[in-house]
Amino acid sequence: MSHTIRDKAKLLNRVRRIAGQVRAIEHGLAGEQDASDILRTIAACRGAINSLMAEVIEGHVRLHVVDSRRPLPADQADAVEELLDVVRAYLK
Repeated sequence: MSHTIRDKAKLLNRVRRIAGQVRAIEHGLAGEQDASDILRTIAACRGAINSLMAEVIEGHVRLHVVDSRRPLPADQADAVEELLDVVRAYLK
């Protein structure tokens, strides 16, 4: 089972929050809101999307790239964690 199916409700809630942030950007632009407020909302939206991306990538790696049914040798487990740390840092 894919982790996106297993975590479907949680992921969809995050997407809905992101959609709300995008609507807030649209309303801010339409209402001629102060640019600094709009920029903060855009930054928050970007952060939320990057966080969602990191979570989906992590789930994919743990469930489809690495066989989660078998324990990994220590060096491979370390490599997986290092890769995921790099992805998280990149998406921050």
